[in-house]
Amino acid sequence: MKKKGILRALSAVVVLGSALILTACGGKKADSGSSNLPKASYKVSKDTPAWKSDKSKMTTLTWFVKEEWWNKDYGKDYITKQIKKDLNVNIKFVTGDDTKLNTYFASGNMPDMITIDDPNSKVARTANTWAYSLQDLATKYDPYFYKVAQKDTLNWYKIKGQTYGYPNYSNTPADYKSGKILPRDAFIIRQDVKDAIGDQDFTTPEGFVKGMKAIKEKFPNLIPFGFNDFSGGNSSLENVVQDMLGVPITKNGKYYDRDLDPDYIKWLNAFREVHADGNISDDSFTDDSNAFKEKVANGKYATMMMGSDVNQGTDLQNFATKHPGAEYLAINGIQSTVGREPTLSQAGISGWLINYISNKSKNPAKAIQVFEYLLSNKGQMLTNFGEKGKMYTQAADGTVTRTAFAKKVQLEEPTKWQKQYRIGEFILFGHDRYKALNKDSYVKAVWQMQDWGKKYLKPQFVIENIAPDPGTQEARALSAIQTNWSTTMVSMIRAKDKSEFDSALAKYKKFQKENSIEAINKTRDANIVANKKKLNMK
Repeated sequence: MKKKGILRALSAVVVLGSALILTACGGKKADSGSSNLPKASYKVSKDTPAWKSDKSKMTTLTWFVKEEWWNKDYGKDYITKQIKKDLNVNIKFVTGDDTKLNTYFASGNMPDMITIDDPNSKVARTANTWAYSLQDLATKYDPYFYKVAQKDTLNWYKIKGQTYGYPNYSNTPADYKSGKILPRDAFIIRQDVKDAIGDQDFTTPEGFVKGMKAIKEKFPNLIPFGFNDFSGGNSSLENVVQDMLGVPITKNGKYYDRDLDPDYIKWLNAFREVHADGNISDDSFTDDSNAFKEKVANGKYATMMMGSDVNQGTDLQNFATKHPGAEYLAINGIQSTVGREPTLSQAGISGWLINYISNKSKNPAKAIQVFEYLLSNKGQMLTNFGEKGKMYTQAADGTVTRTAFAKKVQLEEPTKWQKQYRIGEFILFGHDRYKALNKDSYVKAVWQMQDWGKKYLKPQFVIENIAPDPGTQEARALSAIQTNWSTTMVSMIRAKDKSEFDSALAKYKKFQKENSIEAINKTRDANIVANKKKLNMK
């Protein structure tokens, strides 16, 4: 099967990348270099951001971002022009992959700042060997940092009592309690399809299979059931469906294997029946992200198990704009057969992209000022909404409204919006609570989906970053198990009958046992205990 080859190739790339980084980080002593920090050239105050006091000449910092898509322009758009002006800093952005990062480590010629995307990586877990402690830098150069950084996030990323990295989109327990964090997943259906097929119960496996048949009869040119592409892992058919079913993440304080949950397995069998009826396209298992996005934009799926609707927002909006009355909306579907409510997840406390200041930085004082500025209310309002008055207004309750001018530019001149203003794009320290101040931070096509899922949001902090340490035998075994599950799940859905479905599942369970799943789960359990301690949970 084509998918199997793709997954094997992906696994090989991951292993190779890990090996490079392991080589780069190995053998170094834990020394952040903080003992050699020079004195600040300005008056340091806990009540005043350091950038306001620092009158030194223009400084240039190099910032490596391990994302090829990152916009490297600086000082050309309104956002980065203002950052440059306020901080008197010029930033040279460099992008690349693990190989590029490995080259930096091998040469010792490190950038001033580094952004990576995996808190489980060897690079992240050994940050105390190559990065400055943020506490050391903040205390010496910019104690105002403690006013804008989240204490829970700092505690979460501590290594031996010090924090070296700070992520974007790190949602803390307080953020979840605030009600400002919005869901991103939903079972959605085209409005015109819903109207045409009458009452259908998509909440039970039996009703789901029947509903897909009804769609096929009325809309033979549509794909009755779709799901996110597999290019980033197991699509929305794994954790997103499990969240919809409210499958637990732990049981009795220990790691729970959600992939083997009986309720989830029952639904995988329902998907097998849907596939057997010809109502799941085999292309869905091999489509890349571009092919999936194109089908979303053209409304080719009658229904979808949609994961991360915001990331598909442009395509959902394009379809809704061109086909009024046929737009996608969230409904109750794919629900637990044992009475559990959905437990939808969002970005957790680990966040997404993690930012560091290397201990080879030419100007660590200016680097921590950049971190503090971007985390502050001033920096967040600037990067999310632009210039106050011209681009947005803010009410007494904090809610933000874009001006008529801003709306006109965004809708009618999208290239100008991106290149001249860059609003909402400079996200290296972005946060959901600021995006939530303005409903227009998200396209209109996802508003109803977000409203539908609000009541089901539940954090999954305790199972973040619980995998075995990279490079260990357990980590290699877990990688093999995850790759095996990817192909097994697809095989189960494409099985010709229930017997073949059960056989594929049995082989997977055997593979798990042969690859030290018990030892892996012991490590996971220990890390869950450690996570609870970080979060002050019992």
